Amino acid sequence: MDLVNHTWTQSFLLAGFTTTGALQPLAFLGTLCIYLLTLAGNLFIIVLVQADSRLSTPMYFFISALSFLELWYLYVFHSLGMTECYVLSVMALDRYLAICRPLHYHALMSRQVQLWLAGATWAAGFSAALVPASLTATLPFCLKEVAHYFCDLAPLMRLACVDTGWHVQVHIAVIGIINACNLVLILGLYGGILRAVLKLPSAASRAKAFSTCSSHITVVVLFFASAFIVYVGPPESLPEGTDKLLALVYTFLTPFLNPIIYTFRNKEVREAVRRVTQSIRAMMKRP
Repeated sequence: MDLVNHTWTQSFLLAGFTTTGALQPLAFLGTLCIYLLTLAGNLFIIVLVQADSRLSTPMYFFISALSFLELWYLYVFHSLGMTECYVLSVMALDRYLAICRPLHYHALMSRQVQLWLAGATWAAGFSAALVPASLTATLPFCLKEVAHYFCDLAPLMRLACVDTGWHVQVHIAVIGIINACNLVLILGLYGGILRAVLKLPSAASRAKAFSTCSSHITVVVLFFASAFIVYVGPPESLPEGTDKLLALVYTFLTPFLNPIIYTFRNKEVREAVRRVTQSIRAMMKRP
């Protein structure tokens, strides 16, 4: 691109959804409702875990950590997207230790270890995002309108005045390596879980063990499938506008579904809701 004939800019306009006419207010209201429900659902999980002492376990600590991450996802998208990869791996590690090392579980996953792992996921996520984000921030931009509804790095790089071929390669390599390493770790841990569960003597024990992992597996599939399609595959392989539709999965749908997946399918959480509700009613009845 000819740099002389273009004005460099550092301010951008988001194109948003490409809907027209009557669909625009519907798209806005639908997205707003999902966003507000996402905030409410994730706040609900955080408050419930803090309010009910029986949920003071490593598994629910990491679920609440994931919910806290989802609250800020759209505001610090790229770094927290990386962080979520590591959080999902840590949650798989937690399930592996609970099922495969039950006698040593509480010693291995002490409160101090939980806090250390939570802090490490945030540090690793933000550190990993520094390279592609810094490279993109140093680019000269000639166009202002971002063909997306948030400032993702790939749409921003398309607005640059210079060739961004190697920037794109670095971006894909960093995200691909991090996603692949975390996914391989998760699959390896679940391989160990599967071997341990199949050795359990009764069908009821096997069903209970699998039920504690099913919610996490569902979230992992949603998150990694959409992330690999959008960020790791070649951009030209996607039809125009597909990246924005897939981005809805991990920016709105996954954070929205996480509270539903971890509550409605979880007997312990439903019982905790009942206990907290009864406690609130009892407090309100006091003179």
